[in-house]
Parts: sequence; C-alpha cells; structure tokens
Amino acid sequence: MLTAKKDMTFSNRYNNRNLVISRRDSFNDCVSHSTTPVIFSLKNEVGGLARALKVFKENNVNVVHIESRKALHRGDSEYEIYVDCDSTDGHIHELMALLKNHVDIINMPDMDGAESVAPEVILSEIPWFPHTISDLDKCANRVLHLGAELDADYPDPEYRQRRKYFTELGYEYRHGQPMKRVEYSESETKTWGTVFTELSRLYPTHACREYLENFKVLVEEGIYRKDSIPQLQDVSEFLKARTGFQLRPVAGYLSPRDFLAGLAFRVFHCTQYIRHSSDPLYTKEPDCCHELLGHVPLLADKSFAQFSQEIGLASLGASDEEVQKLATCYFFTVEFGLCKQNGKIRVYGAGLLSSIGELKHALTDKAIIKSFNPIETIKEECMITTYQNCYFLSDSFEEAKEKMREFACTIKRPFAVRYNPYTHSVEVLSNVRRIADVVNELKGDLSVLSSALEKLQS
Repeated sequence: MLTAKKDMTFSNRYNNRNLVISRRDSFNDCVSHSTTPVIFSLKNEVGGLARALKVFKENNVNVVHIESRKALHRGDSEYEIYVDCDSTDGHIHELMALLKNHVDIINMPDMDGAESVAPEVILSEIPWFPHTISDLDKCANRVLHLGAELDADYPDPEYRQRRKYFTELGYEYRHGQPMKRVEYSESETKTWGTVFTELSRLYPTHACREYLENFKVLVEEGIYRKDSIPQLQDVSEFLKARTGFQLRPVAGYLSPRDFLAGLAFRVFHCTQYIRHSSDPLYTKEPDCCHELLGHVPLLADKSFAQFSQEIGLASLGASDEEVQKLATCYFFTVEFGLCKQNGKIRVYGAGLLSSIGELKHALTDKAIIKSFNPIETIKEECMITTYQNCYFLSDSFEEAKEKMREFACTIKRPFAVRYNPYTHSVEVLSNVRRIADVVNELKGDLSVLSSALEKLQS
C-alpha cells in the first residue's frame, strides 16, 4: 500500500515543508524501541536547541530520533522540534517538567501513557475523508449531475421519471442495507440485451484474459443474461466472495475524490439506471451497462481489485491537485487501459469494454498508443464525449500496479494510511508508535509465510 516508505519522516508527516536535521537510529531501530514522541517549539536563537537537548542528556533520556520543521503554530516560536525518546529510561515525566523551563511544549505524553501525538496536530489542515466504511454514507450522495441537466438531456418525460426513481434509490441507501431489487421495464431490458449481445461478440478478440474468465463465470452462474438486467445485490455478493469488493447504489456521477474514496474500502459506487432506448450503443454518462459489463468482471480479479483499492487509498486526505492526478491515472488505466497478453494488445479498461465503437477503435492502427507512465499520463486530457486522443499500454496489471505504487509515494500527505480488512476501516499512520503496532501485527503473517516456505522446502 502507501505505507511502503522506509522512512516516515517528520517532514513528510507535515507536508514535506521541512528539513531533517539529524537522526541517530534508522527507522527500523526506532520502531523496535518503546519510544515516546515529544514536540516542542523554539525561537531562532543561538544555542536554543543545544540547551533543550542538554536537558535530555542530564536526565539520562536517550534520544533515538530528532527532526525539525518551521513552526505551524502562531506565536513567537519559529521552529518546532520532534523528538522520539527511549521511554524505557523511566525519566520522561521528570524530563517534561524541566524541559518546560527552556521550551514551549506543544505535545507530550500524559501520566497514563495515552497517545502522545494528538490527531489535531497532524490532521488539522487536510481534507476530510472517510475512516470507516460506514462513513461513505456521508459522501455517497454528493452527486454532481442531476436536476436541470437531466431535464435538458432527456426531454422524454417517462424516462426522466424513471431516472428520478433510480436517483431516490441511491439517496436512500445506507451502508449495511440490502440493495432493493429493481423491476426493469421491457424497454430497459431490451436496451440491456442489445448492448450485452453486441459486446459479447467483441470480447473474445478484444478483452484481456482476466476479463474473459470472470465474464464467463458470471454467465455460467446465471447472474449475466441478455434477457435480464443483473440485480446489484446479486452482483455484489458475487464480488464479495471473490475479492471482497462490494457494490453500492449511487444516484449519479460522483466527484473523483468521493468515488476514489469508495475504492479504498473496496466499495464500487454503481449506478442502476440504463441509457435511453433511442441510442442503446452510446451513453455519455456511466449507466449500469458501463458499470456491470465494463467494471464488474475485472473487480472479480484479485490483482485488479488490489490495484483499484490502492488508487483509492492514495487519494485519502490528498490535496485537490493530487486527487486529480490520481483520477487521471485511474481514467487511463481502469477506464481506458490496455495491456499485453501473449504478444497481443488487449483491453482491460471499463470505458472501452462497455463501448462498442471505441472498443473496436482502440485496437486499430488509427489509435495512438503510448506506454503507461503516471508522470506523463497525468498530462493527458480525459475525453468524455469523444474517443480518447490516445491510450496507455502496460505489459501487465502488475506492471501498472507497481508504477502506480511508485507514483503514490510522490503524493504529498502529512501521513500514510493502511486499510484494516477486519474492521473495514482506514488506519492513519502518523507516528512511529502506530507504525510499530502495524509491524507487530505483520509479524504473525510473516511467521505463517515463513513456516509455509519451510514446509515446501522440506
């Protein structure tokens, strides 16, 4: 995930604005200690830091990590110092009393050993993001395109009324509820059948192997049929059993931030309405044909599901600018991505796999194809109502995933995050102690893997 950096520095935790001045131990050494973080502020005066550190020395408290930044808090202080102390020395509280005579302490442990780095110090200047899967209820209804726009696009009053029904289904849904089963009209089912039939003819020669394998299973299990639009509840249960992904009904088009946030929890916001019957082979907005035929088969693939979740995790708490970069990468991979298989170019992007015309176009000599590189990809314009100007090719999902991991490490955030699949929550890794807790949790998994390798080799 995004926690794969070896050095979680103070400057990284605070928007990369500062300089690490010194450190005595490596990160791995730090997490092996029982450490206590302390943050204090200093005026820009000669000898100020030396006098403060002398207090640590005189009280026999070992400093295992020290970093600085320009002061974020108002007042006379110009610098803030982050210090990790070896708390096994047993002189921490005496040290705090003496240290107050020389510096202004911003944050310190209480007498009961409670969490020493307060969340408001770290999280005060970042956008809100969901921390639990139920928090998605707070952002899933921030739909961008509805109302007057819908009336202008669809003069058919019967269709507008139908769309209003699906909008209400999305607005009413809350996490944990079963999704309501929809009785689709004869016209809607016919539109689905037309799209399903035409795309099914193209998939064997255009879609990637992973897509074909899962699409076949969906058909064999009777979830996908040309004469019946799949129910979201059935599809969601299918996905959850295979990769842990689940669907959530949504009223319309979400912002990149809100949509990507869902992916972080392996939740895919899915529309239930279908395109207008007058033009079954085209839609300028995501409908259930796009979601179910384009996205779902690959969300049933473990590697692709992980790839999608990692993009979502990278977006949490990032700036608007950084989220837009991730959204562009998502657009040209998950929506319009190409990959190589058996020496041939195949499609894995949902936008292509749900568009008959563009699916054909993307694998012709007329299409401009470039190698996927996030740094270059984010410069490309995302085309919504026309074919893309170009498409991006990866050798495999794994290659695209590794490039996205590297790119995610360049995103400036004051913390890293980790998804906890047991609690369906996102853990904010904002200090050494929290990272050490994760390391301890992982030791059990590593022990199991080590034991398995030994058994295979014996």
